Amino acid sequence: MGSNKKYPLNVYRMGEIRCLRRSELITSLAESLPPGTIHLGCQVLSITLDPLSSYSIIQLQNGRTIKAKVLIGCDGANSVVADFLGLKPLKFFSLSEVRGYTEYPSGHDFKNEYTQVRGDYSMIGRIPIDNKLVYWFVTHKANPKDVVAKDPELLQQLTLETIKGFPTEMLDMVKHSDRDSLSLARLRYHAPWDILQESFRKGTVTVAGDAMHVMGPFLAQGGSAALEDAIILARCLARKRHDIDIKTNGSQVIAHKIGEALDQYVKERRMRLVRLSTQTYLTGLLIKNPPLLVRFVCNILMKVLFSDPTAHSHYDCGRL
Repeated sequence: MGSNKKYPLNVYRMGEIRCLRRSELITSLAESLPPGTIHLGCQVLSITLDPLSSYSIIQLQNGRTIKAKVLIGCDGANSVVADFLGLKPLKFFSLSEVRGYTEYPSGHDFKNEYTQVRGDYSMIGRIPIDNKLVYWFVTHKANPKDVVAKDPELLQQLTLETIKGFPTEMLDMVKHSDRDSLSLARLRYHAPWDILQESFRKGTVTVAGDAMHVMGPFLAQGGSAALEDAIILARCLARKRHDIDIKTNGSQVIAHKIGEALDQYVKERRMRLVRLSTQTYLTGLLIKNPPLLVRFVCNILMKVLFSDPTAHSHYDCGRL
């Protein structure tokens, strides 16, 4: 696990950022949909393209088969849809991450900003959700102990060991965290150079969210980027809807128009995702405490490409 004996701690305040519980966001979005829109327990086993219509044929684990005019894979880092599209395999950071929540019954005095504290081989990030609840994560060098750190109490102890020497308020935050909220994962990512080259579309099939651009958590922009995907994808599809007449256009014409919309979506998203993934990739390299030359090059690239390290949070994807 990391120590902080060789290098001083560096504190970064990334400006005002709003944080939501994932479950609350999902509930809010789901409640806006017509009843019966969402079907749970529909794990995808395989996808093929109908040679006549170019629509996707989806085989589900429960035995059902669905023929879809459009298939958007939002099935996370282990995406079956991404595999169908032939996207490059995910790469691993030599880093693991612990995530959790801490509740302050009497309230806290943290500002609504994203705060990072970086040490040797480790980093802690903190974002308040409201005046009593805080989300945090600790990134550290992957360790054999991670394999057995599934017990919440042990995971909490190992995390405290990782950030020994960090500010007292950070130690107290982890020490008093909700153990049931703790989770551990090895960090994976789509390489920036892969995102630059991938097609992300086959027929009327594409991807969004982590299935498209899983990245390190260092910028706290993964969920925001997924919402951007949704807005831009919906906008591109809506523009083409007026060019399609379901009654008179054949399936090939409809599939072609949908394909054009998906191509426009990919075009609009690509460079935004390349920049986000590049910034997170360089940040991940710096956390690993690389050799001096690599660290020097990474710092130069960060200064040149990301002179304003918070610019990513000011991105405007436009109106729906």
